[in-house]
Amino acid sequence: MREFMDYVHSAFYEATGWRRDNSYAALNSTTDALLNFRTPRGLRLTLSALASPNFATSYQLGSVGVVDGSISYLFSSVPLRLLLTPQSENVPLPDLLRSYRPLTPVARRDDPSLRRPDDEDKTNESLLYGRLYLPRSQLEALLVRRLSPALQAQFSAVSGQHLRDGGTALGLLQYDVGRYALEGLASTDGGLLGFRGVYNFGGDLSSKKHAQHSAASPAENGIGGGGNGDKERIYGRFSTGGEIYYGTLNKSGGISIGARFATLPDHKGTPLSATLTLNPLMGNIAASYAVMAGKDCSLATRMEFNIFSYESSWAVGMELWRKPFARLAVDGEVSDTDVPAKTSVTKSATPAERSFNAKLEWRLDEPEKVTEKKPGPKMNGSNAAKSKSEAEKDKEQEYAGVVKARLDQNLRLGVLWEGRVKSLLFSLGSGIDLKMMNKPFRTLGLEVQFSS
Repeated sequence: MREFMDYVHSAFYEATGWRRDNSYAALNSTTDALLNFRTPRGLRLTLSALASPNFATSYQLGSVGVVDGSISYLFSSVPLRLLLTPQSENVPLPDLLRSYRPLTPVARRDDPSLRRPDDEDKTNESLLYGRLYLPRSQLEALLVRRLSPALQAQFSAVSGQHLRDGGTALGLLQYDVGRYALEGLASTDGGLLGFRGVYNFGGDLSSKKHAQHSAASPAENGIGGGGNGDKERIYGRFSTGGEIYYGTLNKSGGISIGARFATLPDHKGTPLSATLTLNPLMGNIAASYAVMAGKDCSLATRMEFNIFSYESSWAVGMELWRKPFARLAVDGEVSDTDVPAKTSVTKSATPAERSFNAKLEWRLDEPEKVTEKKPGPKMNGSNAAKSKSEAEKDKEQEYAGVVKARLDQNLRLGVLWEGRVKSLLFSLGSGIDLKMMNKPFRTLGLEVQFSS
């Protein structure tokens, strides 16, 4: 399950206008979320709170053979209360648990005339995060600083007696102008130096004319009633890039290149994402594909092959969302108010079952009076936005949980059930080895989270 601190961390990027998916490191993020999800081990309890709009805390206690835990603190210079729902009973489950996430529109910093009206970048904003693991006394720290609309710096460090040299530190400098993004990194672990970048084209970055067309009215774009041509036309973004790194202490390095195509939220058809990565020095080739097969189902697959050793591997995964039983019962019923007025004649032509009193009095039931619905007051912009937000909230609350599963070439099965009971978020999962049927359950765990 996605931790509360990661949820707050994402809200910081949203508040400052930084796109986390516009990076070479995020090319496989969708497939990895569907295939590499973590299954809990043992029992783990987490209590979190957004104490103020800028400060969050989290306490975790677990039991995997021995009792352990952690204490976390996070501070953001920009208020986050308006961008997230801290209460665990009200937080939308898709925001926390959904693996398939569509690409966010890139910030067109290279050409301000092409930027969306809602793009707002905040500079000189910072995020501080610290976590202490007990009883190992391992300390983890993160500092994020927004230097300019297109430049951001990160510094992370881990300290512990069981680590080599007592700990490690990593510095990351990110430059993102929308069409392309560059990153430089340096780590004390092996004296690692690296550089990577990604370039985007097509879709919302194709041309200025297309950007103006996207900002047109929904009717002109075919939204909410477009033809089959609009639905069949694939509207997405291509991303290609690479990375190169070198260890100054162990005198070894590496290189990799990759490409991805993913549909954008404006795409009328099936959302999908396809990625291909190559590591020429190691001879490794990996291809992955993820698709949102339906409103409540996502599928993913990955194939890897090494041209030097001829070794191959594969993995498949799925994500299936479940609606509450009460909502299923309501959705199964069809009320009279949902039937259009034009079909009322057809409906009355079908003989209906008479009531018990009508049968006793040898008569037909009296026709029901149809009350004319008077048009309500015209909504202004704020009321319309409020109604839209309420509708989106009702849509997000229609899920009760999600079931995730994956299977690889070694017949190792991972199953995870995540959802909410009252005010508690839970994650119940197990790792199963189908080759060892005498002891198939390798791991079993339950995580419970509560936030306020």
